[in-house]
Amino acid sequence: MDSDKQIKSIRNIGIIAHIDAGKTTLTERILFYTGKTHKIGEVHDGQATMDWMPEEQERGITITSAVTTCFWKGKEIHIIDTPGHVDFTIEVERSLRVLDGALGVFCAVGGVEPQSETVWHQADKYKVPKMAFINKMDRLGADFWRVVDDLKERLGVNPLILTIPLGSEDNFQGVFDVIKQKLIVWDESTEGRKFEELDIPEEHIEYVATAREQLLEALAESDDDLMEKFLADEDISEAEIHKVVRKACLTLAGVPIFCGSALKNKGVQPVLDGIGRYLPSPLDIPPVKGINPKTGEEEERKASIKSPLSALAFKVQMDQGRKMTYVRVYSGILFSGAEVWNATKEKKEKIARLLRMHAIKRERIKEAGAGQIVAVMGLKLAQTGDTLCDPEHPILLESIETYLPVISVAIEPKSTADQEKIELALAKLAEEDPTFKVKVDEETGQTIISGMGELHLEVLTHRLLREFKVPVRVGKPQVVYRETIQKQVEVTERFDREIGGSRQTAEVTLTVEPRQRGEGNLVVGELPEGILPEGYEEEILQTLSQGLESGVVQGYPMVDTKVTLKDVKFDEGLTTEIALKAAASMALRKASELAEPVLLEPMMQVEIMTPENFMGEIIGDLNARGGKVEQIEARGSIQVIRAIVPLSQMFGYSTALRSITQGRANFTMVFSHYDPVK
Repeated sequence: MDSDKQIKSIRNIGIIAHIDAGKTTLTERILFYTGKTHKIGEVHDGQATMDWMPEEQERGITITSAVTTCFWKGKEIHIIDTPGHVDFTIEVERSLRVLDGALGVFCAVGGVEPQSETVWHQADKYKVPKMAFINKMDRLGADFWRVVDDLKERLGVNPLILTIPLGSEDNFQGVFDVIKQKLIVWDESTEGRKFEELDIPEEHIEYVATAREQLLEALAESDDDLMEKFLADEDISEAEIHKVVRKACLTLAGVPIFCGSALKNKGVQPVLDGIGRYLPSPLDIPPVKGINPKTGEEEERKASIKSPLSALAFKVQMDQGRKMTYVRVYSGILFSGAEVWNATKEKKEKIARLLRMHAIKRERIKEAGAGQIVAVMGLKLAQTGDTLCDPEHPILLESIETYLPVISVAIEPKSTADQEKIELALAKLAEEDPTFKVKVDEETGQTIISGMGELHLEVLTHRLLREFKVPVRVGKPQVVYRETIQKQVEVTERFDREIGGSRQTAEVTLTVEPRQRGEGNLVVGELPEGILPEGYEEEILQTLSQGLESGVVQGYPMVDTKVTLKDVKFDEGLTTEIALKAAASMALRKASELAEPVLLEPMMQVEIMTPENFMGEIIGDLNARGGKVEQIEARGSIQVIRAIVPLSQMFGYSTALRSITQGRANFTMVFSHYDPVK
């Protein structure tokens, strides 16, 4: 088994970015240069190793996060290539939850785009140390320094620039290593496998020296020893600089920045060196914390094989009808064939097989130690966010947040004989993806599926046909609305009825009040001490929480509402749990009706990149859709329009935008917030 010393060599990293920034292309190069693959698979040919799903190969995008392991200069690197499309945000969220470090990829032309902001802030939320790679330096309009400014302004990054480009666009030749003060050029005939370190040409010496000076200046702020040497003009060794860059990266005080062109095989090896040098091993991050379910106390688990087992299931995937669960081991050892305790479900589970994954290919292993990411076969109950641990030393780790769907469609099988098959298939897809919800409309009997966007639902309906052989008819997309209230109301409701020959009564007083948008629901009890028998208050609060799942306007879930249970009249012998729950439901419904309920719709942040001559038509079209333009910014010859638009008005927008701009503009859309329907 890996000793604790070997855990130091592990790097668990995610590659995160906006769609089309080149994440998968970069991952393919990393696999090629580390010897994991013997041929570069290109995304545009549908041959990328990490994009193994037929859906991904056809569309040239990443849909599901794929896991692989490779080795570079004594480091064992576990890489998760995450999707860049907003519809698959949960894949990024659950990957970041179990990773120790992240590599953000940015397009040298597009800079920081909306989805790169979203994923970067997700990484900030989990306090994940990050590096950045500015890709596509060979593309028309590439501007390294503008993207660096973008990172500073839009993401609040303190940049530690470690490689800078020689030339750009067609003239991009290689990169300067700022620390070594060398020029690195790649040999095209070896697909970038071979490269040379050359002396810096005279005309560029000052350019590179200035970059080194700026790097040392940025580092001096985070390290007193380096500050003294820098101010005294003393020589600072490469090893010292690497050490301080690592420290700044691990403490989130700075972000090491590299540049290159993954497609043209330039600039990738310095990034691999950076992953090993600067990003954390499982030993560099704080020990994972969790709650002991027996005592309710917080405990921590050190990243050591000597600690009791603790692991988090972060992704479920159906593999030829069988369930495969991806697991991050935080402490201890996971053995093939062993019984583990699922602390979330409070049940024992058996590990049938352990697999080390390389995208869809796999290798059987006998055990996995702290710091490793593996796939497990045989877990029947485990779902995204469940904790697996040693039955003798139980611990419950923090689960994974999921997102609420914003769009839904009605689907039905093309033949009634397939009804049972479709129910089974949808249940399997819902188990894989926590943002995908299935329900049957009680009034119409239709099956409604909900997800994060049009593409999300389109991919899932295609998978029904491809993987489960169930052809379906799909209705028009519908927006998933929410409801909320606009004023504070106090209500008392009495339940008094004869049930099964005996009278049951209860009286409940509660208040409802609006919360700030985005704060979520809160249900609290403020009953006087000893007014109810033990356990009753929890039952009432649970009933109130469930009551918020269906509002009074059109039955959509309620959000941003606070419910306070104020008082209860309890008549000994007459008041029952059923009566209390009924009175609470009646009071909540009446209070919601009196508190000026309102329907909310999802508003989307839309960013459109267009040549200048189409600006008028685009803005006119956005206004017609009820959108509000917030900002217009010039990026070279391209104009960037940022607007907030109701999701209900954005169906089919890509076709409309193509026809307005002769196919020369593109757009991205991410969820922003909920607003009252106008």
